[in-house]
Amino acid sequence: MVNFIIKYLIIAAVIMFGSKYINGIKIDKFETSVYVALAMGFANTFLKPILKLISFPITILTLGLFLLVINVIVVYVVAHFIKGFRVEGFVPPLIFSLALSFLSTVLGWFMDGD
Repeated sequence: MVNFIIKYLIIAAVIMFGSKYINGIKIDKFETSVYVALAMGFANTFLKPILKLISFPITILTLGLFLLVINVIVVYVVAHFIKGFRVEGFVPPLIFSLALSFLSTVLGWFMDGD
């Protein structure tokens, strides 16, 4: 449980830091970034597999590139439900989602190895 809290606080800090440097991603305060981190984890666990299943034929036709569109859709869905988190364009949420995926993977290597 402690690793979970530490992991999501680190992700929230990186989200807050990233919003300063990625044009098109706006977060009001640190508390919002914590909510975004939790909502992104929830959306990636429950929503993303459903979107992958529905879009399987398109994903096959595009040789997997449609998964990038799914990442952007997930960020937009989270932005819709979290007040104080705004997203504009296509490339900023794409960079945002790829950075979060990379960070979550690296943190998983170090913190989930119990």
